Amino acid sequence: MIRRMFRRCGHAPDALTPEDQAVADQFRAMLAAMRDPEPWTPGRSQDIAVRVGPFIERAHTRPGDDHGTETIAVALVHPETPHAAAYRHGRQLGYTNRGWLRCETTAILGAWQPAYAMLTHAAANLPLPNDVGMDPAHYGVHVEARRSDNTSYTLLRLGPYTQTWLASRDADRLNAELEGRAALLIPGFTITAKDAVFDVSDHGGYADPHGTDLAALLADAVEGVSA
Repeated sequence: MIRRMFRRCGHAPDALTPEDQAVADQFRAMLAAMRDPEPWTPGRSQDIAVRVGPFIERAHTRPGDDHGTETIAVALVHPETPHAAAYRHGRQLGYTNRGWLRCETTAILGAWQPAYAMLTHAAANLPLPNDVGMDPAHYGVHVEARRSDNTSYTLLRLGPYTQTWLASRDADRLNAELEGRAALLIPGFTITAKDAVFDVSDHGGYADPHGTDLAALLADAVEGVSA
């Protein structure tokens, strides 16, 4: 992906210039990192290296959503993050407009190492492709039943939502539906709805909120507990 010519010094045909020596050292470090990647440990909120086509990219894991054995949530970032120049360059190359993505754990090479930077789209000055092989990992709404001792369980989960305001809007709608009777529907519990992170590792545990009657979904969930 990266082709460089090593320039020789005219006085010493076999010697590398300092610049070329640095490139050679970087290349050796990359090869070593590829041969012996640092293992990724789920749940540690560490940056990881993920495969995007023939490239390797740096990704932030989403705290609390990075423990799945098959799928986790990540955001692709420029390899030189958090430097301001890297943000500007990353924006030009499409790193900052992807949001959270569903990343299969089989695509994870290991923990991110700086030696991988030369294998990224950014190093080749190429934009990220429109299809990076990962679906969006968005947001959700959790309806919780809480006891007076502050213990609770999740009664209903809705999602995914593409934007946080959409999740907040539906949470407000459900709370309006519950107003005045949230403590009466299930004896000993108070029911509330709140927007939350969409748990990509349990995609099947969510009800699709789009084009559905939220009040009916809530009533069915309450009836299922009360029955």
